[in-house]
Amino acid sequence: MKRPGCTTLANGLRVVTVELPHLHSADVAVYLKVGGRNDPAGKTGLSHFLEHMLFRGTADYASSLEIEAAFESLGGGINAATDADSTCYYGRIHPRFAVQGLEILASMLLRPRLKGIELERRIIGEEALEDISQDGDEISPDVVVGRMLWPDHPLGESTVGSLEDIARITEQDLQQHLATWYRPNNAVVVAAGPVQHGVMVEAAERLLGGWQQAELPSMVPVSPQLPVGPSCRFVRDSDSQMTMQLAFRACHRAAPELTTLKLLRRILAGGGCSRLHLALRERLGLIYSVDASIGSYDETGCLSIDLSTAPENLATVLKATLAEWRLLAAAPVPEAELEQVRTVYLADLDYSRDSVSEMGIRFGWGTLMGVARSIDEDQQLVAQGSAAELQELATELFRPENRFLGVIGPIESSDQQEIERLLQR
Repeated sequence: MKRPGCTTLANGLRVVTVELPHLHSADVAVYLKVGGRNDPAGKTGLSHFLEHMLFRGTADYASSLEIEAAFESLGGGINAATDADSTCYYGRIHPRFAVQGLEILASMLLRPRLKGIELERRIIGEEALEDISQDGDEISPDVVVGRMLWPDHPLGESTVGSLEDIARITEQDLQQHLATWYRPNNAVVVAAGPVQHGVMVEAAERLLGGWQQAELPSMVPVSPQLPVGPSCRFVRDSDSQMTMQLAFRACHRAAPELTTLKLLRRILAGGGCSRLHLALRERLGLIYSVDASIGSYDETGCLSIDLSTAPENLATVLKATLAEWRLLAAAPVPEAELEQVRTVYLADLDYSRDSVSEMGIRFGWGTLMGVARSIDEDQQLVAQGSAAELQELATELFRPENRFLGVIGPIESSDQQEIERLLQR
């Protein structure tokens, strides 16, 4: 694979291409460094709302149906996503139509109509209701725990937004957010597949070269004085299962220990041979699956473990989860286990070379965030990961003051006391 090309236009827009001539599809995307953490107070969900509204039509395409039809006529499909600190508009497309795909994205970015706000408000409201109980409580584990990790900060809020905030977002709010954050010096265009760098740069210059750059506002920083744990939050819900998220504050996205954190995540919950899968499913038979994820941002991050189980098994599951973590902190990972995890991780990195979307994310989103690395560089870091580094990181993360637990479901007060006791041990 050729080294990705990157050209910065006069307006600050970065154009990245990952040339993969052996593949038969292309991915064209625009990444913007704006997401939930950039939403103003009292307007949670604004970035996500704006993402939806760009599909409501443009000066060139009167409706969302016309946008979809235009992309499908090129043999592809279009979508978008908003997370805590980025928004992405992307489409898989036949390579010979990569420029035409960028034309559609440019129309959405530069000439949106922002009409049909009430219809879209109802759609987004339905999305928000999925994370609200019958009693009106938020039951998303990410939000429940996020508010413990980063209280009074947008990182702790729902990216979709609260129903109250969604209801008060106006067309003027959307216009202002667009004018503030949708700027070329805050964006990256990326094309991956059988594409040519010169062709995509020329197209970006023609289509987006007139996009005016502007000074960007400062992001609200995460306070260096965050509350310490161990901390629990219980949310009653009528669901038949208990949902639990155990989280630990961790490193930021550019930290050198991020690769070690990724190895640690895989050891805990990276597949059928992971420690938590073996302990909780194969030995105890108390869960169907377990998942762990990493959130990494400019200045902070977290590792989260997500589990669901029957109410009567909650304490047993938490106890077993904490026991596995204590083992990681108490003794080095055996070399055979570490080598197996490395092998799978290295293979997954190789497999990503055949995915235009993963290559687009790696070098498009990576360029936006200042952390773009080649697969070879990541593989070298993975191969260098040691048992001593894993143990040191596990010990640091597992400190009692760094334990945050959210529990959602039909919990009883006696169970709460037992859970709090276990978390403090």
